Amino acid sequence: MADSKKTFFDISKVRRVFQYAAPYKKKFYLSVVLAILLALITPVRPMLIQLTVDEYITHSVPRMVIFVTLIQLVIILIETAMRFSFSFTTAWLGQAVVKDMRDTIYKKILRLNLRQFDRTPIGTLTTRTINDIESINEIFSDGLIPIIADLLSILCVLLYMFWIDWRLTLIALIPFPIMIIATYYFKESINRSFFKVRNAVAALNAFVQEHLSGMSVVQAFHAEKKEFEKFNTINRQHRDANIRSIFAYSVFFPVIEIVLALSIGLVIWYTAREALELKQGQQGVIVSFILCLNLLFRPLRMLADKFNTVQMGIIASDRVFSVMDNPDTDVPPAGGYRDPEHRVAGVVDFDRVSFAYIEEKWVLKELSFHIRQGETVAIVGHTGSGKTTITNLLNRFYTIQKGTIRVDDRDIRSLSPEYLRKNIGVVLQDVFLFSGSVLDNITLRNPNISKEQVIAAAKMIDMHDFIMRLPGGYDYNVKERGATLSLGQRQLLSFIRALLYAPSILILDEATSSIDTESELLIQKATETLVKGRTSIVIAHRLSTIRKADKIMVLDKGVLVEMGTHEELMQQNGFYARLHKMQFEQQEARPASA
Repeated sequence: MADSKKTFFDISKVRRVFQYAAPYKKKFYLSVVLAILLALITPVRPMLIQLTVDEYITHSVPRMVIFVTLIQLVIILIETAMRFSFSFTTAWLGQAVVKDMRDTIYKKILRLNLRQFDRTPIGTLTTRTINDIESINEIFSDGLIPIIADLLSILCVLLYMFWIDWRLTLIALIPFPIMIIATYYFKESINRSFFKVRNAVAALNAFVQEHLSGMSVVQAFHAEKKEFEKFNTINRQHRDANIRSIFAYSVFFPVIEIVLALSIGLVIWYTAREALELKQGQQGVIVSFILCLNLLFRPLRMLADKFNTVQMGIIASDRVFSVMDNPDTDVPPAGGYRDPEHRVAGVVDFDRVSFAYIEEKWVLKELSFHIRQGETVAIVGHTGSGKTTITNLLNRFYTIQKGTIRVDDRDIRSLSPEYLRKNIGVVLQDVFLFSGSVLDNITLRNPNISKEQVIAAAKMIDMHDFIMRLPGGYDYNVKERGATLSLGQRQLLSFIRALLYAPSILILDEATSSIDTESELLIQKATETLVKGRTSIVIAHRLSTIRKADKIMVLDKGVLVEMGTHEELMQQNGFYARLHKMQFEQQEARPASA
């Protein structure tokens, strides 16, 4: 709670939010001008009503009554048009700011190191990008500018009331301390509730995102009941937080109505008490006063709620800015070397590299090796030995803690990530496909890659016929995560993607478990085509690839224990030979048994 209060009064956050409105100064100034005009026009109708009652009804001048009534109708139309323009302008301004902020935060998310995604649930980042930024929109559409408009309106009405009868105004304001106390407790209650609602929304998003992605695991282990109970607990917390805010609203608004009724009652009591001494024209003052009280309480009803809206918006902005200000990005401080005309040769050096996903829990320990240009290197080792970590570090998905990684004798930390990754192609075992056509997933919607180029690349590795057998061919919609394709089919598409980008360095996780024979044969051919003439790092699963590699690196718990060709390592009868016996003898014997 303390944090939320501190955030509300953090002027720097408010100023930073309004910086996003700078490109839309005309709209901002228009909304401020409209707020002032609306405040000035608010007491005009009570003034005209007082004039009508005191001067024209009392003295029986029907023509002037009709004339003033028509003037009021015109004023109502003008005020309605101004209120529409004000509401539309502030809402437009809020949506424009939201759009720009979403662009900014999503660009930032795209540049974050993968370490951040390991630590932060995807649902939380989704909440920051969508829900929290939507709360910032309300700062404009239902927050600071509308609050300014309401305060100006209240000020103008109060000044008019004091002008026509200051004693009656003071009597009408006697119940106001009750409203101030009610407003304070309402604001505090709503603030606590909204804070809990925001946290509950983030928890719900994170839980649903994670479990929808892993639904197959939930169902495979019959965990539906257990997971539903967890969801039900989070959902109940969300409901309770919302109910508390509903309760606060249910109490606050009736209290305001009671205060208004008391004020009107006091006005009537005071004027009735002085009825025998009424001066000419004071009847209009009474009518005008009652109307002014309604105009006074209308914005007062909503002020506390709007202050909470601003407070929640500033809290949300603090969360959004925490993502925007995250320094853990993959962009080097100096921007990085890049030369679009120059492609890397493909020489890779790891020099005493140590890395840990969690501090001091080293996955790689003082790892050093050299890969020559055009060389194919297979990496083998038990699960958790650091095979995939090497490829992640080479792509700069993570930042190493110790040592140096060089490509063509350049420290990769001095290279632009875009330039580095443009020269590195990755084919993963678990291929991620986006909802869309086969063509879109191959090109990643790169407008510089034509369909003819895609078809040519597919034919180069004998995959064109396979794609054409799909319903719709290259326009076939693979659905989210490629759900309508098998693992082998998804891998085949990733081979075309890698071939199109013609990388100098190829990283290949070429697992073929659970893949049909036809797909495996296509993958073997695709692998041979891809590695030809390129520096290739293969996380090896197939014996044929290991034997064809120029050298094999054997990892054990992040340490390079052996390196050499298949024959050399088998002759040593060491770690690799034992690993080969455990993992690959069965695969080697399978063709013979067949």
